[in-house]
Amino acid sequence: MSRNGRLPDDLRVVALAGGVGGAKLAAGLQAVLAPGALSVIVNTGDDFEMWGLTICPDLDTVMYNLAGVNNAENGWGRAGETFETLRAMELLGGEDWFRLGNLDLAVHLRRTEWLNQGVGLTEITERLRRAFGIQNAILPMSDTPVRTLVHTDEGDLPFQHYFVRRRCEPCVIDVTFVGAAEAGLSEAVHAALATADVIVVCPSNPYLSVDPILSVGNLRGLLSHVRAPKVAVAPIVGGKALKGPAAKMMREMGLPVTPVTIAAHYDGLLDGFILDMEDAAAADHVRMPALVTNTIMTTLDDKVALAEAALHFALGLKGQQHQPVAKSRAAAANR
Repeated sequence: MSRNGRLPDDLRVVALAGGVGGAKLAAGLQAVLAPGALSVIVNTGDDFEMWGLTICPDLDTVMYNLAGVNNAENGWGRAGETFETLRAMELLGGEDWFRLGNLDLAVHLRRTEWLNQGVGLTEITERLRRAFGIQNAILPMSDTPVRTLVHTDEGDLPFQHYFVRRRCEPCVIDVTFVGAAEAGLSEAVHAALATADVIVVCPSNPYLSVDPILSVGNLRGLLSHVRAPKVAVAPIVGGKALKGPAAKMMREMGLPVTPVTIAAHYDGLLDGFILDMEDAAAADHVRMPALVTNTIMTTLDDKVALAEAALHFALGLKGQQHQPVAKSRAAAANR
């Protein structure tokens, strides 16, 4: 039984996710939905190659969180991880700026082996999630490689070089997604969207985690025609990003660091927007129905509570998606 009333047993949900915040909410959604009812479309713009292996950080972060084997302290990687191989590579002069753990390496080795055999990333991710006992779908945004390129005052940097190697220190000017124009959505992504009752944009970095997903196969345009209500959770709380460089890069790009900016970034895409209680005063400036609730996910209970709140909010928006803003806001206030 849900805290806010029972959710429909047959409710099917699609989540768009990247990074730790996206993985946390995905875990909350998994906890409140029937097995197999959740499909998580995951950013692969962060993917890169190291030691001859294909590394998919966001896919793996979502997978480890849904499997319950994630390192809760770091937010990324495996619990109980060790780094003997990394230390051995350091002695041999190998790249060591990205911390690949021994348990994590098994996933990268298997993934790369299958890729070299011609298996697509969607099928590989399906095999991996089954091996981890996950009952819900984890879907790469595309089987075609797309790479996030961060344009900075130090030049153009591949995402992981900006994020990990340079620790987000360079000033961000713009972000582009190399290969997005040629990439297409997989059949599995199309099928998940076609059967979704609710679509949730997780509290991931809009510019680095969600925009890559939306850039593939005109997904942003497709979502505007999907009948399921679409809601997003703000990744900004009290003028700060809970994790990652979202707030820093917003300032560098001349954007106000508020949930209102995030809502405006998704203009025309969403039916509702969720922001933290600390930003309650900003709700009146969001040009769509808004829900104010706790969005900080420290414990599993926090993740579950936010997942339930988001789903109930979205279901309450059914039939209001195309009403004028003022009418929709009034309807939300009177529920």
